[in-house]
Amino acid sequence: MDRLVIVFAKNPELGKCKTRLAKSIGNEKALEVYKELIKHTAKTISNVSASRAIFYSKEIQKNDFWDDSLFHKLVQSGGHLGEKMQAAFEWGFAQGYSKICIVGSDLFELEASDLDKAFQKLEQNDLVFGPANDGGYYLMGMSALYKEAFLEKAWSTETVLEQTLKDLKNQNIRLLETKTDIDIVEDLVKHPEFHRLIPHRILKKLT
Repeated sequence: MDRLVIVFAKNPELGKCKTRLAKSIGNEKALEVYKELIKHTAKTISNVSASRAIFYSKEIQKNDFWDDSLFHKLVQSGGHLGEKMQAAFEWGFAQGYSKICIVGSDLFELEASDLDKAFQKLEQNDLVFGPANDGGYYLMGMSALYKEAFLEKAWSTETVLEQTLKDLKNQNIRLLETKTDIDIVEDLVKHPEFHRLIPHRILKKLT
């Protein structure tokens, strides 16, 4: 199989994940949200016709949400986010994969069809991005290693995708539909499945 899906995920630890969301709903509920996001992402990626790899932020875990029989398990390298992603793509291409997509674990809207479409676009194009509503991207796919995509920039800001596309201006790029990562409570409100975790006064205000 020449396709690989890479997932970047934080180890689910209290007070260490979804910190912006935690400011509204607290650390324990933010952790619960993140675990649900991980479960959704793992299930979704398991339905994609591709090899799979999970890159943990801190340490490899066994017998967790990421099925040991379905996912290669590795740890993200050091450096800024671009350097971490570049190292992951370099590993994937070194394994012999010719089309690689990377996603995070913050997108409750992620579907297996998003990955299928991305791989289809990579048949004819150099790169593919799934734009996020906050100005970043929830997916990046490559048919070869384009180091310009990983240049240091203001990561986790509203200019990330714009700057990345400028850095890749000489490449053939296609975009998927825009989706919303779950980073703050306003994002969470869009999904009724999570309403039970939102304080009533905040939910009432935002709905």
